[in-house]
Amino acid sequence: MSLKVHQFPCLEDNYGFLALDEASGLAACIDTPDAGAILRELKTLGWKLDLILNTHWHPDHAGGNAEIQAATGCSIVGPAEVTRLTPIDREVKGGDTVMLGETRFEVIESGGHTLGHIAYFDAADHIAFVGDTLFALGCGRLFEGTAEQMWTSLQRLAALPDDTTVYCAHEYTASNARFALSVDDAPALKARADQIFAMRERGEPTVPTTIGLEKATNPFLRAPALAGRVGAAGEPDYKAFGAVRAAKDVFKG
Repeated sequence: MSLKVHQFPCLEDNYGFLALDEASGLAACIDTPDAGAILRELKTLGWKLDLILNTHWHPDHAGGNAEIQAATGCSIVGPAEVTRLTPIDREVKGGDTVMLGETRFEVIESGGHTLGHIAYFDAADHIAFVGDTLFALGCGRLFEGTAEQMWTSLQRLAALPDDTTVYCAHEYTASNARFALSVDDAPALKARADQIFAMRERGEPTVPTTIGLEKATNPFLRAPALAGRVGAAGEPDYKAFGAVRAAKDVFKG
């Protein structure tokens, strides 16, 4: 038995994720961007919600917690920072584990976008839910953390197996690809960007991605190799990353 993931669009550009532990028949919701949409999907699927797994405290990730818990009786798990927005039942941090039936999620510290951001990794199935830390061809803005913290978090995710399926929370990939092409001319990136633009033209999602694909083409993971292009030649890797992130923040393409 394994973990089955159901992905669906929410809000303007979020994705909702429901994960079913097939051995037990219990499901988890990873973040709660749109309570109504999530509850409708659960009803359609006929899945029993056992857990909400929050990655961070932002309203488009934890804003539906109370309504979904009231409707399903599920437990809410997340980093302590979520209590800035809504109560939770169990606080977790990097190094902890969370069980969904027989599926074991490892909690990975991934601060930077927010200070307490975490990701959930199912090592048995090579599935990671990464919230707003890593995107397809992108990474989250540094709203609370430093470039050094975010670089360290991205390296933790990059250390996962290359075939890890990565579920990130937003459909930002086309705009990320336009930026990536402005700082990197690697053939692998050009080929991937062409594919992404075609997929979006057809209305297809570009999520999930994989760790291997991101290591090969994501400019934020490739920052040390791009340091000279962003004015960070000879700087430590995290400063090269910071320069790439700063360039994306002002990119108008």
